[in-house]
Amino acid sequence: MNATLGAAAVLGVVTAVSGWLIWQSARSRASGAALFLGGALLLIGCASSLLDLNSVTPTAFRLAGALVLPVAVVVYPRPSWRDPLSFVLMTLVGAAGALSVVWPDSFEPMGYVIVSALLVQAWWSFERGDAEVRRALTWSSLAWIGAGLVTGFLSFLSESAGASTNGLDSDLVGTALLVVGPVAMVIGVVRPDLVDVRGLVTRSVVAATVLITYIAAAVGIASTIEAIRGLPLEVTPTIVMCAALAFGVRPLQVMLRGVVDQLLFGDRPDPLAAATSLADRIGDDPALALDAIRESLVLPYASLRVGGELLAASGSEVTHTRVLPLRLGEDAVGEIVVGLRAGDLGLAAADEDVLRIVAPLLAQTLRARAMSRDLQRSREAVVTAVEDERRRLRRDLHDGLGPTLSGVAFATDAARNQLRSNPDKADELLVLLRAETAGAITEIRRLVEGLRPPALDELGLVAAVQQHASNLHSAAGTPLAVSVEVQAALPPLPAATEVAAYRIIIEALTNVVRHAEATRAVVELAVAEDALALSVRDDGRTRGDWTPGVGIASMRERSQQVGGTLTATALADGGLVRARIPLLSHE
Repeated sequence: MNATLGAAAVLGVVTAVSGWLIWQSARSRASGAALFLGGALLLIGCASSLLDLNSVTPTAFRLAGALVLPVAVVVYPRPSWRDPLSFVLMTLVGAAGALSVVWPDSFEPMGYVIVSALLVQAWWSFERGDAEVRRALTWSSLAWIGAGLVTGFLSFLSESAGASTNGLDSDLVGTALLVVGPVAMVIGVVRPDLVDVRGLVTRSVVAATVLITYIAAAVGIASTIEAIRGLPLEVTPTIVMCAALAFGVRPLQVMLRGVVDQLLFGDRPDPLAAATSLADRIGDDPALALDAIRESLVLPYASLRVGGELLAASGSEVTHTRVLPLRLGEDAVGEIVVGLRAGDLGLAAADEDVLRIVAPLLAQTLRARAMSRDLQRSREAVVTAVEDERRRLRRDLHDGLGPTLSGVAFATDAARNQLRSNPDKADELLVLLRAETAGAITEIRRLVEGLRPPALDELGLVAAVQQHASNLHSAAGTPLAVSVEVQAALPPLPAATEVAAYRIIIEALTNVVRHAEATRAVVELAVAEDALALSVRDDGRTRGDWTPGVGIASMRERSQQVGGTLTATALADGGLVRARIPLLSHE
């Protein structure tokens, strides 16, 4: 009796502490308060037993076990006073508990009423509750039902062995097993995602069913043989029979796991059929692709992430997920995150095979979207550059050439007015008119050259670069020796490519003259893989790394406007500018 009383005291402490923790979490105050009170009553009953207060002990235990603790369970995790069925069940639990306390002889029948009401309330709350309520109820139900089943099974074994069911061991084990109930209730509201409790439920149901089936088969076979023989089985045949039955445990587990999966989560898809269906349905829209994956594999959640950022998602997020990378060759283009089904501790091998089959399709979808996005940005950059160029031309024409031509018109009118009356004044006006006309011509040439250097049309890219380079001098006045090397005859170049290459080379040579103490520069031109590759190398001395300025930024911008790339590097023996421009017209 002392061991059982000690177990009851431990149960009281654990229950009171669990109630306090639930109360502190502010997520289930009613249940937490009832648990704390139930634990206190258990401790009062233990203390009164030690003090030989026989009138207090049974009352305290009955209050705790028949009324307060069942109330704590029935209102867990949140009481539903407004729901008619929940209200009736809670009232029934309270009334049955109070009756068993007032009328001790009704303790056993009222116990069946209380347990039945608790089971119905747990099922009803699970059906109507949200994800948080379901996780908490799963923890609580698994613990209390598991403890009850284990206690009943041990009592059955004790009775079969000829021991008394009311003996010390039965009471001690039953009391000790109840400790898991309050602990599970704390986890259900404070840390419901500690482990995947859904998987524990599935495994527990399968294990319990296999165990009961095994025992029932063994007892049934033994009883049948004993009835036929009229004699009890000896030890050796019993061992052989149990060993033979053990071979059926594993197949029964596999079969039951499939049955439980189907009952709880529905039919699982055939991997080959799912992969075929997904291959036909995955298109350019990631959201539609994720919907197809979830539908085909019966998954609660799926999402695509690129560079750590969420691109698209389908379904409701779950706690337990599986991440698979999406690759095209050696390049990682993103990852797919799928949520595990309720009851799964990991992604099934067949489902993972399906995802690996469709992963290249998803990767191609992501790559296509990235390329489309880059193309859109490139188009926007081109449009912006064109609009900027038009704005510059409008400004130059309006502010520069416009006033000049207006002045020419006014000077012409004035000269005509003075032609007969004052020839000398008319002559002065004509001289001024000639100067303004020359200025207008110069301005027109500047605008035309800004659009496309005339030397490109007159001489070609290579000769135009050579002509410009022949007039370059350093800051000290010494000429800069520039050689232009072409690996092979250049094919006809698109206008945009030719202008961009010319501007980049001229700007690079200008930077050499301004910033490098160079005596020689080499310009290389070559066409390879549908692109014009150019480089400008000088032998100037370098003081540390280059700091990107307006010149480098201008060259890089010109290259990007036509879909090319550019790098500018300071080397130990000089500087190097490389550019690669596609041979595609961007006009």
